[in-house]
Amino acid sequence: MNKSLGTNLLSALLCIIGILLPEGPIKLYVLSAGLFSLSGALTNWLAVHMLFEKVPGLYGSGVIVDRFEEFKSGIYSLVMENFFTEENFKQFTDAALHQGLTHETIESAIDLDQAFDGFLDVIANSKFGSMLALVGGLKALEPLRAPFKIEFGNRIAQIIDDLDLTKSDLHFDSFRPTVEKLVEGKLDQLQPEDVKRILEKIIRKHLGWLVVWGGVFGGLIGLLAAAANL
Repeated sequence: MNKSLGTNLLSALLCIIGILLPEGPIKLYVLSAGLFSLSGALTNWLAVHMLFEKVPGLYGSGVIVDRFEEFKSGIYSLVMENFFTEENFKQFTDAALHQGLTHETIESAIDLDQAFDGFLDVIANSKFGSMLALVGGLKALEPLRAPFKIEFGNRIAQIIDDLDLTKSDLHFDSFRPTVEKLVEGKLDQLQPEDVKRILEKIIRKHLGWLVVWGGVFGGLIGLLAAAANL
């Protein structure tokens, strides 16, 4: 059972207990705490659900899919401005001409830690940044650094494998447009549902705490409201 479902069930159980209790101060406290807790938990659960899914009639739902182009644009800028630079191009071509371009050569030329930091910047400067702030900010994504470096390194290697860097007269100005087309082609294969699935896997488990704390603080407010009515 996940945190969100557990919180909602406990809040609902508290409401049922409050309804079944005999009239008196205890009933008021329990029922008020249960109702406010359920209200807070359900509201936050709906907010989390709306990030990933379109809800008919609710404006602003499905924001991750709606911001798909913004996310793609950020990744494109990250790749082109940080990795396919003239300096890296010279390293790639020199390796290709002399000892062959291997995955290890690519990794030595590209700082994959910088790649992950750049990815975090893309997230921070998008609409997802404010969402992550609710669950500890970008630090919540730090455990993803190692798997990201492996996956990103493989993706860059695939792009470079499609290039012919063994021509001694190859120039950066003629190389960059080719890379731009390759990167755009890779990103065009990415669908909104793919981005949603990736981000959902990363952050949904963290966002479950929003539901938990919504239930906790809702319950506390319910107790205060009951005390004020006595």
